[in-house]
Formats: sequence, C-alpha cells, structure tokens
Amino acid sequence: MPKHFRPALALLLASIAVPTAASAKEVGQIGVDWLGNDIIIEAIADPEVEGVTCHVAYFERGLIDRLQKGDWFEDPSNSSIACRQTGPIVIGDIDLDEDGEEIFKSSRSLIWKKLVVKRIYDRENNTLIYLSHSRQVQDGSAKMAISTVPLYGQAEPPAQ
Repeated sequence: MPKHFRPALALLLASIAVPTAASAKEVGQIGVDWLGNDIIIEAIADPEVEGVTCHVAYFERGLIDRLQKGDWFEDPSNSSIACRQTGPIVIGDIDLDEDGEEIFKSSRSLIWKKLVVKRIYDRENNTLIYLSHSRQVQDGSAKMAISTVPLYGQAEPPAQ
C-alpha cells in the first residue's frame, strides 16, 4: 500500500479496534509485490509473563489488491508466531485452564475477523504455549501457528 494511504487506514482500523490485553509494536514491514501487499511483523510482550516476547507476522493487503479483488474490508487469516524468553521470566496472575487466556487480538476485517494470540500453560512440561489463529463469527479458519517457551529452572505458576 502506498505510504500516504497507511495512516488513514491505520486510523480507521484503530477507531474500530477493541482494546486488547497486550499491545503490539510494528518492528518490520516487507513489501511482497507491486500491488502494495505487505508482510507486517509485530512484537507483542505478554502482559502477565514478564520476559516473554512474541513476534507475529501477518499479511496486509494493499489498496490495488483490494480494488482488483473487490474485497475492501478483509485481510487473509494467515499468521505466524515465534515466542522467546527475552529477559528474566516473572509469571504474574495467568489463567491455568486448558482453554488458556487471550493475550492479544487485532482486527483483520471491518467487523468480524480477529487475529488472536492465546497463552496456554502446560503444567506437565512446565511450558508456556502461544497459539495464533483467526477468530471469525462463521466459517472459522484452520490456519494457525504455535510457539512454546519452556520454563527451565523457573518456578511453576501457583495452582488455581
């Protein structure tokens, strides 16, 4: 997408985005074709686990691609995630249920589709699991990515 369109699009998306538990900081943008399509890479610090940062990459359609395909309001569901220890780990009050806890979400369409990052704690292996996926009202996507952060030598979170 041409640089002069990005601020307007960002403002529109920010005005309709729901606040999230964690905030993302864009750390990279790679142009993939002449249509203005980009791969965006964002850093997301886990709000309840100090010392863990996830990097999420996703595809952002450009204006020309949106005009050609006639689908103005939606980006693809594809995403990739890698999470690593980036400092001393301090575990806060995390959800220990097997369905985990949503730590981040971002709109991928005007209203319905969200890119979501969930954290799940694997007690048996003392490991944090991070899953990125698309959440939609209907026609859910099977596209997902997973990353783990083993807690070697770290105290386990207290049982709830």
